[in-house]
Amino acid sequence: MIQRISAFTGTWLPAIVLAAAALAFATPGTFAPLGGIVTYLLMIIMLGMGMTLRPADFTIIGRRPWPVILGVIAQYLVMPLVGYGLARAFDMEPMLAVGMILVGAAPGGTASNVMVYLSKGDTALSVAMTSVSTLLAPLLTPVLVLWLAGEFLPVDAGALLVSILQIVLVPVVVGLLLRRFATRFVEKVIDALPLVSVVGITLVVMAVVAGSADALLEVGALVLLAVVLHNGFGLGLGYALAKLGRLPVTSRRAVSIEVGMQNSGLAAALATAHFNPVAALPAAVFSVWHNISGSLLAGYWSRRPARDAEPVPEDAAS
Repeated sequence: MIQRISAFTGTWLPAIVLAAAALAFATPGTFAPLGGIVTYLLMIIMLGMGMTLRPADFTIIGRRPWPVILGVIAQYLVMPLVGYGLARAFDMEPMLAVGMILVGAAPGGTASNVMVYLSKGDTALSVAMTSVSTLLAPLLTPVLVLWLAGEFLPVDAGALLVSILQIVLVPVVVGLLLRRFATRFVEKVIDALPLVSVVGITLVVMAVVAGSADALLEVGALVLLAVVLHNGFGLGLGYALAKLGRLPVTSRRAVSIEVGMQNSGLAAALATAHFNPVAALPAAVFSVWHNISGSLLAGYWSRRPARDAEPVPEDAAS
């Protein structure tokens, strides 16, 4: 039963998040208090991510290091620079500019693994990229935000580092340890983890939208356009760089989706904690849009199997 519910919510995630965002926008006073628990929601999501990881997910780094290295470099090069460029091109107010950069400097999102699997891409590479970019986030995200967003607003990189350690690294490591030393417990709850992630990201989006409903009325169209372009550039440039790196088609699909889909929940949590809900608007819109675009792209590629496609290991698809 839980498996069916998790599969249903995962399939309909874009619609669920969009409906939740509309509800929060219509009655912001009801959901604004959720802003106080955004950080804890992200910690639960990252704990779940850690519980799904296995040592086998990292073996690709030793067997095929080049695709992982190229993919992670693209992740932390393309999206931050595109976010900065769009903020400048649209002459965004400082809070929105910081929000765009925060989304760009975030690691890859966990939903990307599902999209890569559906697109008949290299799922093992996708999982490795998500894992490595997440583990590097405490170092790279604060540095990138300080570098690119510092001209818009003062940035406390040290505080960002501490927050990412608390929100990302500690829960992921705890999840890994639970997977290693409390296997029976993890096996009992693992089917519910996709559902927990959907509920968590939905509540984060509702909190951000409710907390910045007035600003959304003023700048909603601008933010939507910027987010669509940001995501589109990420998908396109990710694929192009993977092609330049002479990766096979399945790996290009994985890099494309990994680069284009961000951990926007983390960006929203950092924006809310260190700036204000307006800075979290790009992340909230990104949470909805990248699941829509990722699903559409995965559907398109799924009907065009790559000639170099290899069978996806069962453990990589789970």
